[in-house]
Amino acid sequence: MVYTSSTAIAEADFGNRYYFLVRQVIWVGIGLAAMTFFASISPWYWQKHSRTALLVAIGLLILVIIPGVGIERLGARRWLGYGQLSFQPSEVTKFAYIMWLSTYLAKYARDVTDFVRGLLPPVLVMGLLFGLIMLQPDLGTSMTLAGTGALMLFSAGARLTHLAGLGVVVVMRLQRSSSIFARAKIDEERWSRITTFLNPWADPTDSGYQIIQALLAFGSGGLFGVGLGESRQKYFYLPERHTDMIYAVLGEELGFIGAALVLLLFFAFAWRGYRIAIQAPDRFTSLLAAGVTSLITLQAALNIAVVTASVPSTGIPLPFLSYGGTSLLITLSGVGILLGVSRYCRN
Repeated sequence: MVYTSSTAIAEADFGNRYYFLVRQVIWVGIGLAAMTFFASISPWYWQKHSRTALLVAIGLLILVIIPGVGIERLGARRWLGYGQLSFQPSEVTKFAYIMWLSTYLAKYARDVTDFVRGLLPPVLVMGLLFGLIMLQPDLGTSMTLAGTGALMLFSAGARLTHLAGLGVVVVMRLQRSSSIFARAKIDEERWSRITTFLNPWADPTDSGYQIIQALLAFGSGGLFGVGLGESRQKYFYLPERHTDMIYAVLGEELGFIGAALVLLLFFAFAWRGYRIAIQAPDRFTSLLAAGVTSLITLQAALNIAVVTASVPSTGIPLPFLSYGGTSLLITLSGVGILLGVSRYCRN
């Protein structure tokens, strides 16, 4: 799908229709090697070093928002590195927080129903990470991180009333403070991008253009699709066709059947991941497996919801399918951690 969705832009920009394919294949190789490496490591290794991983992640998030240090692209400062050799610290942060939260909840299992002693510390850490990522800004990653943390807290036994109350407080705070939503109301252009999914045809040539092209791709695909490699939207109609919007090209070329199959594969991944979590040997590994599974499936759900105009645009890739080295490497590393836990599962 990376190849078929990127041939037009690759040939136009680089004179080589295989440009993105070759690079993605290289990252697939690196990612599979990383997956194998992480699968061979004892999951309790992450328990010992979870605090260090979290502190390193926080340091990287601070570095990336410093002008001149973080790399800025398309109005967002989300990368560290030099030139093509760059990575997103927020991708590392998601797994660092999962490791730390699993360790914390395993250690303070009896306090998780107590709001002050059990729930407040991980929520404060989540709030710090959420704020640092929003400064980039990266709404999609922030939402995925918060959703994963909430699911892990619920899995650990936190009271639903506490979590619901926190959710209400967060929403009210976002509306009344200088958060992304309040700033967006002042900045009409940004606010229109957030609310466009409600009626993209209100501004079809600007803020609604991308989502309209994605919906046209799905409509053109019909039940069986126009055929692999036959997409018309990839010819400079649909922006981000091989990255965030690759699911729309897949729906156009493979139709409803192909799009539904991808959904079923993600459901299968979630089922297997949560089964590993249920059969894990102890509380830490159970929460670790649940966290990794939740992170990947939530990211997939959010991407698909954006592409189908179900939620506001967030700019988040589709795991395993979208073009991008950092995302693929981190996702496959997470799968390696899941496989590492599965080696110790009870039958």
